[in-house]
Amino acid sequence: MTVEWSATSPETGRVSSAVVRSGPSELEGHFTMLRALGEGFIEVALSIEDSPQIALGFRGAHAVVEQLRALDEDPKSLLLVGDGSIPWDDTVEVPHLQGDAIFTGRFVMTVDRAWDAMREFVRTGSPASSGEWHEL
Repeated sequence: MTVEWSATSPETGRVSSAVVRSGPSELEGHFTMLRALGEGFIEVALSIEDSPQIALGFRGAHAVVEQLRALDEDPKSLLLVGDGSIPWDDTVEVPHLQGDAIFTGRFVMTVDRAWDAMREFVRTGSPASSGEWHEL
């Protein structure tokens, strides 16, 4: 299976607009490099029609997963509900496509949980099994 992704560059610390087409193992290798640096942002789509994009931003131990999809020309943004790793009324700041973004604990999870959701999406082609999604 081929995935299409863009991500934070380990060299510059900025999100690259270049889209990489690779197998899941190259994506995982890039994530591993970013994790060693302690923060990053990755946006992934599958090479199939109508595939949503899944974005993962993380800093330290905290991550947020967002689903972006265009349904009937109407873009939708959904956040994966967090895992309770921080109280729902606390906030964290994680890298996002256009800089850092602040999220409440309701949508914060561990980096391991976020990466599991990303891997599940790549494996199945669907974000549905990752958990509860909240439309913004």
